[in-house]
Amino acid sequence: MTLKELEPQLLALSEEEKAQVVQLLSQGKITLGRGIEKKPGVCGGSACIAGTRIAVWGLVEARRIGYSEADLLTSYPPLSATDLANAWAYAEAFSEEIETEIRENDEVMYEDLE
Repeated sequence: MTLKELEPQLLALSEEEKAQVVQLLSQGKITLGRGIEKKPGVCGGSACIAGTRIAVWGLVEARRIGYSEADLLTSYPPLSATDLANAWAYAEAFSEEIETEIRENDEVMYEDLE
């Protein structure tokens, strides 16, 4: 089967199923395009800026609590504006995955406080 033949089926998947496909494909080192990668054993397998341990979900959460892009670029010197654009695009494409990772991190943080 070619990618062209597979594309309509992939597009018909739910967001959760798409995330599962990405998880399946990323069981080895795989670049998810545009500077985002997932590797087992690095940041719990979360999507990160390629070549770093900077998780996309962490950038999304930082932006939600008020960090500007300038703040993020200052706080993370390895990041470029392109890296942030790639992170936002990934987060939009895989929003359920990112939301799950943020929620799971919050749960761990709250457990530590109890």
